[in-house]
Amino acid sequence: MAAGVFGSGEEKGPAKEQAAEKPAGAPEQIPAPPDVGAPPPEAQTAESGLAFRVIQTGTGTVQPRPTDLVTVHYTGWTSAGKMLDSSVQRGKPIRMVLKRFIPGWQEALRQMVVGEERRLWIPERLAFQGNPTAPAGMIVYDVRLLDIQEGPETPPSDVAAPPPDAGRTRSGIAFRVLTPGRGSRHATARSSVTVHYTGWTTDGKMFDSSVVRGTPANFALDQVIPGWTEGLQLMVEGEKRRFWIPEKLAYRGQAGKPKGMLVFDVELLAIQS
Repeated sequence: MAAGVFGSGEEKGPAKEQAAEKPAGAPEQIPAPPDVGAPPPEAQTAESGLAFRVIQTGTGTVQPRPTDLVTVHYTGWTSAGKMLDSSVQRGKPIRMVLKRFIPGWQEALRQMVVGEERRLWIPERLAFQGNPTAPAGMIVYDVRLLDIQEGPETPPSDVAAPPPDAGRTRSGIAFRVLTPGRGSRHATARSSVTVHYTGWTTDGKMFDSSVVRGTPANFALDQVIPGWTEGLQLMVEGEKRRFWIPEKLAYRGQAGKPKGMLVFDVELLAIQS
């Protein structure tokens, strides 16, 4: 996945870039639209200089906030017609917190609803700020908004304590299944896995999130906190759970680490081994 549509800022945590696989039969290039060189007369232009044209109207009524998690499909070109990147070509949309995108995307998506697609002509000052390796000049994107979800910076309503219907392990971990998984394969204590996750303290402070970074995390289960080693072995691929992990199974008072019981939403994307 190209980093171009993401805003500047240092990446944190254990996340690693995932290699993007192109589906079989996908085209090497998606042809640029005929108006890629400049906005047509019917395009609208904002005070910021962002120009856009609605390609398809949406079906939703809600517009995303900066802290919301948005799922989008997109293709980008230079104004000369060279394709830069495309989730459409890969056959996999991207999901990320809105405020992590480049300014031109942030401005455009905040005006859109689910199902809507727009063509954006983004001036350089609203595109790849602070990225010396990125293409210069105006960039053109076709962007389709697929979904809006409340972002991880908004803590869950039950972050303070496990609800009465939460399951519990003998060790003291509480859990709740948020999304059922697929299949029956479980990881072992030495498996390597790929996950998306967000962690909060019980007062609702988010302290880490691969979801905010927009990149899943890869790790071996014998290299994480005991609560994760145990909890993820309960899950199957595609499953998402909320865990309430007591301090004795979390960071155990380590300096510089969050203290007390911690709450994690974990989505198991893949069991690698």
